[in-house]
Formats: sequence, C-alpha cells, structure tokens
Amino acid sequence: VKTGAGLGSVMIDSQPLAVALLSSFLFGEVIGFWGWLGLSIGVLGISLIGVPDPWIYSFFAGNLAAVELNWLGLFDNGEWLMLLASLSMAIGTVIIPYISRHANPVVATGWHMIIGGLPLFALSGLRESQQWQQMTVENWLTLGYATVFGSAIAYGIFFYLASKGNLTSLSSLTFLTPIFALLFGTILLSEVLSVIQFLGVCLTVISIYLINQREQIAAKFATKKLGLKATASLVIEEPAIDSLNLDSLDNIAEEIAIEES
Repeated sequence: VKTGAGLGSVMIDSQPLAVALLSSFLFGEVIGFWGWLGLSIGVLGISLIGVPDPWIYSFFAGNLAAVELNWLGLFDNGEWLMLLASLSMAIGTVIIPYISRHANPVVATGWHMIIGGLPLFALSGLRESQQWQQMTVENWLTLGYATVFGSAIAYGIFFYLASKGNLTSLSSLTFLTPIFALLFGTILLSEVLSVIQFLGVCLTVISIYLINQREQIAAKFATKKLGLKATASLVIEEPAIDSLNLDSLDNIAEEIAIEES
C-alpha cells in the first residue's frame, strides 16, 4: 500500500468538513455562510500545503496529464484508507458529546485508541514480519513520543474539549496540523517553504478565523445591513417632511399677509 504524503495529509486534515456536515445534520449546528466559506478556504489552504507544487502548476497550466494521479486507482493504494481514517475521526468527534454523558471523555479516548489499535495490531502480525527485530532505540523513543504525546494526551485533550464546546470550531483547528509540520520541518530539517505553501498557510489561518468568528462576522454584517436600511428609510422620508414644512410655512406667511392687509 503506497500513499502520497501530500495527498494523504490533505485527506486526513480535511475531516473538519465531515464534522461540520455531521454536526449540522445530527445536532442542528448552524454553520452559516461564513462557516462554510472558512471550511472551503481551509481545504484549499491545506491542499496548497500538502499537494506537490508540480501538480498545482500543471493543474493551473491545464496540463492535467502531467498530474500523476489515477483517481480510479485510489482503491489500489492507501488513499481510500486515508479517507476512511478521516471519516472515522469525524464520527468519533461527533459522537463524543453522547459518550461523555455516560463516561469520562478521557477514559473514552483510551478505549477509542485500544479498540482502534487492536485490528491494526492483528493486521501487523499477519502481514508484516521482523518488526521488533528492526526497531532501534531511536525508533522506540519516536514511537513512545508519538504514542504518549501525539496520541494519548493530544486526543484526550481534543475529545475532552469536543464534549464541551462547538464541534465545528474545534475541529477547524485540525487545519493547523500541516502548518506545524511545515514549521518544525523548517526549524529541524532546514526545509524551505515554497511560495505556494506560504499562500496555503495564509489561507489556512484565514479559514480558522472565519470558522471560529463566523457568528460575530455574521452579526456585524447584519447590523450594517439594518443600518443601511434605516438610513435608506430616513432618506425616503426626509423629502416628505421637508415639503410639509415648506407648505406649512407658506400657509403661515399667507395668513400673516392677509391679516396685515
């Protein structure tokens, strides 16, 4: 099974879209125009970060044949597993409010990882060989760090917050994953950030702002719209008021002139 790192990261990190759809359908969570706009910009941003630059240049140049991606062959590679993983993560995020009513979300996260890890452990035993013998001390330390900090603690905090807050806003923070990957790659591995990746970072940050501030932005625009309507109504009414004032002044002037005569 071979999966491109760029395309795989886009598939995994786009799970806020699935969370938004499920939250809207199951909980009636209001996403709104600004929320959907933010989600769309976020997917575009992580695509610019994760998809190789030659693909993007070829796509915009109209040279689609140069893009080495066979959509019909996705099921022969690991991309469909990435899609399933993203969907599973989204479902886990959405059902955690239900689970937290009956169990501690941190404990539920532990069972979440154990139940999900057992099939992987079984498949590894059946399809792989000599995994243990080839592990070095550095590999064990890396695996331990990823298990404790990258999985247990990180997901424990994530699911705890998911049981308390807005699911769409929280899951939008997943868009930050490729940004941190780029940041640490630049610091630790001396990787160079391309112009397209920098644009993707900017779009991703904008998307997170739009998603988390969607209600405030919508309220501001609604207030401005009401203000414009009120101003327009005043503009329409003012000429009528002015004409009434002029007519009354003319009548008073005529009455004074008659009395004086």
